[in-house]
Amino acid sequence: MTTLSTRSTARSIKCVLFCQNLSLFAKLFLDNKSVFFDVAAFNYYLLVHNAPNGPSLSPEPQIIGFFSKEKMSWDNNNLACILVFPPWQRKGLGKIMMGISYELSRLGGHIGGPEKPLSELGRIGYLKFWQARIANSILGLKVKTTLSVEDIAEACWMLAEDVVSTLKEMDVLGTRKKNDRTLVISKARVREWVKLNKLDLRPPVDDEGFVEDYLVEEAE
Repeated sequence: MTTLSTRSTARSIKCVLFCQNLSLFAKLFLDNKSVFFDVAAFNYYLLVHNAPNGPSLSPEPQIIGFFSKEKMSWDNNNLACILVFPPWQRKGLGKIMMGISYELSRLGGHIGGPEKPLSELGRIGYLKFWQARIANSILGLKVKTTLSVEDIAEACWMLAEDVVSTLKEMDVLGTRKKNDRTLVISKARVREWVKLNKLDLRPPVDDEGFVEDYLVEEAE
């Protein structure tokens, strides 16, 4: 079973040192990340693996990844740095942490996205995550057959620019018949794209699985 837990970065020297070590470890794999000393401005969220009952090589809870998030971001960044530790990569764990970051945005009542620019691996990972998130939202709406970019951004708690870039990759964007250059999305084209690419639309995170008040962030 995999659970997510948080650690404060501002309450003790021990926590600060721990987060600095996490950031330095991440820098071994992420060349574009530079924050590794002044971690007090960030919250760190740890992905922790709890081994099932019975014999195990790692009976104690084991950290297998993390992501950081600015406590106050003027750009509404919901994620600054993300890393799944190498032995645990390619298991879909990155999209769990991405899902958590967007749930934080939803609970905070503001639309957000990851800090830019993204690394090449980060861009690939987010593109897959966004494609599933957007397609699931579009196909889950039963009222409209044609949707605007703004409709999707609000439904997914995503930045409009991220929605547009993802939809361009999916090649499902069009314009209104009135020729007013308003970008719209056809549900029929999205449905066809999902079927062609065999996209898994299951949400990586259950929004009902959060403990009440668990994600309340500390005020500085």
